[in-house]
Amino acid sequence: MILREHYIKQIRQFYDSDLIKIITGIRRSGKSVILEQVKNEILEKTENVIALNFEDKKIISNISNATELIDYIEKNRKKGKCYIFLDEIQMVDNWQEACKTLRLYNNSIFITGSNSKLLSREFTKELSGRYVSFRIRPFVYKEILEYTKELGKECSITDYLIWGGFPKRFEFNTQEAVIRYLNDLDDTIVINDLINRYNIKKEKLFKNIANFVLRSNSRIISAKSIYKYIKDKYESCSINTIIKYLGYLEEAYIIETVKQYSTKTKSELSYYLKVYNEDVSLNSIRCIDNRYDLTHNLENIVYNELIYMGYNINVFVNNGKEIDFLAQKENKKYYIQVAYSVAEEKTYEREFSAFASLDNLDQKIIITNDDIDYSTSTVRHIKLKDFLTLDML
Repeated sequence: MILREHYIKQIRQFYDSDLIKIITGIRRSGKSVILEQVKNEILEKTENVIALNFEDKKIISNISNATELIDYIEKNRKKGKCYIFLDEIQMVDNWQEACKTLRLYNNSIFITGSNSKLLSREFTKELSGRYVSFRIRPFVYKEILEYTKELGKECSITDYLIWGGFPKRFEFNTQEAVIRYLNDLDDTIVINDLINRYNIKKEKLFKNIANFVLRSNSRIISAKSIYKYIKDKYESCSINTIIKYLGYLEEAYIIETVKQYSTKTKSELSYYLKVYNEDVSLNSIRCIDNRYDLTHNLENIVYNELIYMGYNINVFVNNGKEIDFLAQKENKKYYIQVAYSVAEEKTYEREFSAFASLDNLDQKIIITNDDIDYSTSTVRHIKLKDFLTLDML
């Protein structure tokens, strides 16, 4: 497996801190691999390391609660600072208490957990002020190229636009196997995990809402629009229920919602949200007859890559016209439009006109899958194949 230095360099700054290091994110994004890579790096300077994977029945059968975990660590640690790695920590009863206690005794603690159990609100509540978290995401394209080279394979941009970046899927040799893996993963992270985690009684309703939202990536939605769709096609439900279910999907890192920023009101419009999937495969496996939504997946891919680069993102409304992204970083602003192609005149006019009247001191960028350079004196065109290899804009 490739070394995911992008994440490890963030964690490295806290190796010796008494803060609990939480490695979180959607299932199968590579959390355990990163935990192992951090452990191996620390082992180069000290042997005072304890690593426990609680998916191992031999371990969980002997260490099932906080008291047993604390006792085990105290018996097995050496003098001096001890580095403790706890994978799938949610399997241990009262794990929070164990971590809060252990950090007081010259231990540096690193933990991972299932996205259905170790949710942001859980560790915010239980470990307030005592932790630092690192969210791991599926591969971006640069990582895919590195990993597939390691495997002796290739991955085209179109393949990425359809099947996304869950690391495990690149190990399979046929599309049939990839689809089966992604469907099983989807059943686990979207359906089983959340229904069990939140004890959802209206399973059919939740599945219908989840399917609608995951097919709606890179689109503006609201609780009212989902309500209308559900009411017309399936069953009635309350808007509060829809808002609650959207919250579940976001807390489990399955989707992210981005607010609009309006020049007219000079503020965020919280009642309309644009939704992006953590991985575009969550859209593609819901498509029928291979009619994949490349246009919206492309925008979703650009969003994921910008987040990976460290940009803060809003949707921007410029005099009634939507600009896909206002990306901000280090006091720099970038207005970004995304389109599959602007070869047709109508599409070209629509996408470029959204930039009208914006300050030329801020960069205006359009990203498309075209091979022709459509840059103008005021708008920079970046070809998708070039954008996917950038470290920053």
